[in-house]
Amino acid sequence: MKQEDAKTVIAKRVAMEFSNGDVVNLGIGLPTLAVNHLPEEVCVVFHSENGFVGLAPAGDDVNPNLVNAGAQPCGLIPGAAMFDSAMSFALIRGGHVDMTVLGGLQVDEEGNLANWTIPGKLIPGMGGAMDLVVGAKRVIVAMEHRSKDGSPKILKKCTLPLTGKGVVNMIITELGVFSVGQEGLMLEEIMPGITLEEIQLATEAEFSVSPAVKNMKNCRLEE
Repeated sequence: MKQEDAKTVIAKRVAMEFSNGDVVNLGIGLPTLAVNHLPEEVCVVFHSENGFVGLAPAGDDVNPNLVNAGAQPCGLIPGAAMFDSAMSFALIRGGHVDMTVLGGLQVDEEGNLANWTIPGKLIPGMGGAMDLVVGAKRVIVAMEHRSKDGSPKILKKCTLPLTGKGVVNMIITELGVFSVGQEGLMLEEIMPGITLEEIQLATEAEFSVSPAVKNMKNCRLEE
């Protein structure tokens, strides 16, 4: 599967997790694509940790003087609110964010997440991710199943510095959907055309298969 196709599959599946009234924070990169596939009947409020709630979905009016947490120009919906960073992180730390969707470099069997430092790369820091993974009520990791060098990203144990320990509730990749619980990883959905053996080969971590495992929802590339 082409990289751009994989990202579309993941973003469309992520959008299926949104519910009416949710306050949702989307991490930079792939997670932000989910707003392009928001179901028409679902109304959520997007939070941006640099200081506002009410981020407009893609396609709405973009204000070149307004940027989201990933420094991308964005727009606001009617009724949006803007505030300083202290208030923004008070919302996160106070448990007022229903869901955060983050990219990942590594996730392991214990629900640990590493997503902020890349070996050999100069990075400014972890941003708001450490607050989000402990403050949001639900944490979804949206990422491609393998890294660019072909190595697995779902591991027995993370080897990179952790963003959060035991914080991940769900992993969505282009191959399938895993829930994360006390018993470890469970495969809940499989991308049509992909076999269980292919997922096992692409995954270092041990995982169980749900007795009710089904085809991955909303995974068609056609619009």
